[in-house]
Amino acid sequence: MVGIIDYGVGNLFSLQSSFRAIGQEAFVSGDPAALSRADRLVLPGVGAFEDAAKKLRQSGLDELVRQQAAAGKPLLGICLGMQLLFEKSYEYGEHDGLGLLAGQVVAMEGRLPRELKIPHMGWNRLQVKQGRLLEGVDGQYVYFVHSYFARGCEDSLAAVTDYGIPITAAVERGNLFGCQFHPEKSGNVGLRILETFCKLGTCKSL
Repeated sequence: MVGIIDYGVGNLFSLQSSFRAIGQEAFVSGDPAALSRADRLVLPGVGAFEDAAKKLRQSGLDELVRQQAAAGKPLLGICLGMQLLFEKSYEYGEHDGLGLLAGQVVAMEGRLPRELKIPHMGWNRLQVKQGRLLEGVDGQYVYFVHSYFARGCEDSLAAVTDYGIPITAAVERGNLFGCQFHPEKSGNVGLRILETFCKLGTCKSL
């Protein structure tokens, strides 16, 4: 069973519908006790990093995420949810993340060729580097919507996409997984990725 973490940020029910489309039971909850009973967890998120991190802390769900990750439960961060796994974000200031993965979240502005639009919005091709989550989808197109991206995350880098420069598209380390893109908006390829996530066993992060 998949527990989708509800901390007031994200389009949770479209994600829940995607899991149901592949025959997986998924529930949305902000209750730590209920989420701790799930076989695997998803940390979604849209919007601003500072606001999302604050809501996680205020709800106590930041500690749930850390505890479950330390126990080896598969955990998937999506979009802003992936960014929260890192140490820091520099989105409108400097803000602490969950610190589960090494790396920082930085702005695209000033780093991309000037002709490219920000936010990065649309379908881009995955260049898979390593890992279990994206097995079999190298070269496939997935859907992105973001203005910030992770860097300094070589220890966990699983895939990049080309948007003027190499942009971190996915990360993976032990039982921790992250997609900067939205699997639930990426058609059959996205459903395949979610299906793979549901088959991954317990593996503590290194």
